Amino acid sequence: MKLDFLKEGYHFLSDDTGKLDADTLFLKTVQNASYYEKMDPKPASITPEELISFWALEKMKVVGVTGTNGKTTVTAAIYSFLLDLDEKPALQGTRGLFAQEKRIEEKSMTTPSILETLHNMKQTMDLGCSYFIMEVSSHAIDQKRIEGLSFALKVHTNVTSDHLDYHGTVEEYRRVKSLFFADETPKLLNKDDIKNITYNPVGAQSYGVDEPATFKVQAFSLLHGITAGIKHLKIEETFHSPMVGLFNLFNLMAAIGSVQMLTGRPISEICEVVEHFAGVSGRMEVVSRDPLVIVDFAHTDDGMHAVLESMKDRDISVVFGAGGNRDKEKRPRMGTVAGRYANKIYVTSDNPRDEVPEMILEDILLGLHGKDHVTATPNRKLAIKMALDALEENEVLLILGKGDEDYQEIKGVKHHFDDREVVRELLNIQ
Repeated sequence: MKLDFLKEGYHFLSDDTGKLDADTLFLKTVQNASYYEKMDPKPASITPEELISFWALEKMKVVGVTGTNGKTTVTAAIYSFLLDLDEKPALQGTRGLFAQEKRIEEKSMTTPSILETLHNMKQTMDLGCSYFIMEVSSHAIDQKRIEGLSFALKVHTNVTSDHLDYHGTVEEYRRVKSLFFADETPKLLNKDDIKNITYNPVGAQSYGVDEPATFKVQAFSLLHGITAGIKHLKIEETFHSPMVGLFNLFNLMAAIGSVQMLTGRPISEICEVVEHFAGVSGRMEVVSRDPLVIVDFAHTDDGMHAVLESMKDRDISVVFGAGGNRDKEKRPRMGTVAGRYANKIYVTSDNPRDEVPEMILEDILLGLHGKDHVTATPNRKLAIKMALDALEENEVLLILGKGDEDYQEIKGVKHHFDDREVVRELLNIQ
């Protein structure tokens, strides 16, 4: 990355040694330090901390959200609540960069390089934003892609099992996530998941549904959206949301608690704006309410477990597949999870990429051996149609794996395909 940058005779700034010249200042980071040390002569450089000071980015309140699931929804909810409370937030994550209710940059990595993050902070601060809400991945924690940042709040959603191709073991994955919570920064932790991390108790508050917590759910209903009573210290309030599913109750609690900790506003004011947030595209997105059809991007056995567990009070019909050229070990586990929760199961293609779709289906079906009401077809549109045709009253159809993706990748070619469009077409929803 190379940016326009005026400082002490330099005109550009880059973190890439291959893009350096006499006009370009080098941002030296933990990630590129080894390349810098090999350079002779060594170029003039600046550290992330020095860049933060030069751009006066310490004026922004940075909020980091990490966890296996929920990062995108929680950050988006915090952003939405702050906007509705007339604050000036910015949001960075997998869906892009947002400020002033507009998308400024398109989709990117969950947590980009520190130079890109600092550039995004500078852009949004120049637009008048005072909060910078960001998703923080385990890769970014491990690779020090958040070096130099001082967080006003760190938020924990949950830690299950993910990215084991990178971290190797669940224990190492949890250790890396826990590093984020090792200092005395104010932090908001999911009390119901607290056993999966270690943390510094200084500055820690919590939210919970089952466990006692600073922000505690007293009672809730998931019948028509989410309605919940919440107790913060001695204050009790109620909120309603059009979102669905138990884990979205956790996501909303994380966002409510975060906004209260950041702003100090009465919990009643925050609960009033909750219902204005309808969720994130492709994350438990309700495409139809009658019949109830929900699209979600859950594409691992843990992700599927979270989604299906959150709807276990209903009869579930599920459509899902697994991506090609990816972790094959998870495929039978995904089948097993579907078999545990769903009454009707439709196994189909996701993004087969370079693999034979039928072979991917076979891998998934190993986890469904002996199960009834299982249908397999590589034709995803046909699978959705069969599921809709067989859907009965009081059942919910969950279409998993792709979320807001609008393509299927087959043999290196991306073909237009959007689960939500297919459902609307088949149900004749305008």
